[in-house]
Amino acid sequence: MTEIDTPITGDQLAAEAWEYCITPLLPVDDMRAGGLNLYQSGDGVRLTDYDGRVYLDMMSSHTRANSLGYGNTEIAEAVAAQLGSLHYVGSVNNFAEPTVRLARRIAGLAPGDLSRVLFVSGGSEAVEAAIKIARQYQIQSGNKPGAFKIISRWNAYHGATMGAMGATDWLDIRNHSGPTHPGYSFVAGPTNYRNPLGLSDDAYADYCADQLEHQILHEGPDQVAAIIAEPVMQAHGVQIAPAAYFQRLREICDRYGVLWINDEVITGFGRTGNWFAIERAGVVPDIMTFAKAMTAGYAPMGGVITTPSIIDAIPTFHHVHTFSGHAGAAAAANTVITIKQRENLIEKSRIDGAWFLDGLQEVLEPLPIVGQVRGVGMWLAVDFTADKSTRAPFTDDTVKAVVKRMRDYGVIGSPIGHSFELAPPLITSRSDLEEVTRVIERAIREITTERNLG
Repeated sequence: MTEIDTPITGDQLAAEAWEYCITPLLPVDDMRAGGLNLYQSGDGVRLTDYDGRVYLDMMSSHTRANSLGYGNTEIAEAVAAQLGSLHYVGSVNNFAEPTVRLARRIAGLAPGDLSRVLFVSGGSEAVEAAIKIARQYQIQSGNKPGAFKIISRWNAYHGATMGAMGATDWLDIRNHSGPTHPGYSFVAGPTNYRNPLGLSDDAYADYCADQLEHQILHEGPDQVAAIIAEPVMQAHGVQIAPAAYFQRLREICDRYGVLWINDEVITGFGRTGNWFAIERAGVVPDIMTFAKAMTAGYAPMGGVITTPSIIDAIPTFHHVHTFSGHAGAAAAANTVITIKQRENLIEKSRIDGAWFLDGLQEVLEPLPIVGQVRGVGMWLAVDFTADKSTRAPFTDDTVKAVVKRMRDYGVIGSPIGHSFELAPPLITSRSDLEEVTRVIERAIREITTERNLG
């Protein structure tokens, strides 16, 4: 029996994980106290751990990537067949058929004239490439020879590599690896339920658009290469900007010759009920990033797409990735697109997501510590408040306690600031969503009673 065939217990696996693996982002002491999540198998929307416990995974493998659930043999077989025939040919001017086919298909799904694609290995790399495209276009086209500045937004998350991290203001990663690259600044972005000015959501979105224009003028329009924005921000849970905000953003960028990078790493490929979330606003960005759900988590891949007029103005794009357009990953993405089209899963995400949202709002919003339930497609958040009259968030571990209790009852969600979020695989059945609603209600009621919050 080889080492790989030797059975291993959960305790052995945990010990080896602590000895050999790096655990990022969360405090190590907290993880040692709470333990690692060690999973043995998955089937559909369910995960089984090494103790034999089964969970409804309502986070699509934590990162929201696993849009088609576990154990999809059609994707696995497509990847295996591609790896067996031609797994990798390099990058630069070397292409395999599934990579070219994938670029053509994504160009057909993307809005407007976005049609030139560069593939990378994940979301952070996609943002890095998008920023380089924006800067090189402004310089090499002669439009703005001195443009290098990037404007991002408060609480944005765009990745953990150095260039993408410069545009990031969330998850407590930027301040611990500084200084980051120069040239980044931040403005307010639309938020739901509460904002620092106490305005309505729409009024605050207008304020944010005004602030963006003021920031461009402050930085100097000739020096601003691009603004980068998530169509739905993840910070504090599924922050949905009104369509009018992005329509104004488009007008402002056009007025000052600033490129708009639309970051769809989380939202692309059906998560929000459209192929790309920006379709809701009816406007087209200059550059768009994507990753995660494009392969449903079955292979690491991301990409950036832009217009012919932008990329053709760059005589040499000074950038390269070893695994750009990997044929096996492209086979996974092609199969994912085929499945989502064949099974109408984008429409299902939109319809079932709205149905799930309605049910959660009806059951949860009357509860004393729930401030707002919001969502778009299969991405939802439950926002908590310690005082419904002031909308003040909890400053203790109440939200995490609710999520832990949900997990105790077999449902996986994820705390994010003063909310927790749910990102079910697009294949999730309504009966499973009903079970999730019951578990969430039970968990919130129990924590409310135990802590005398209601």
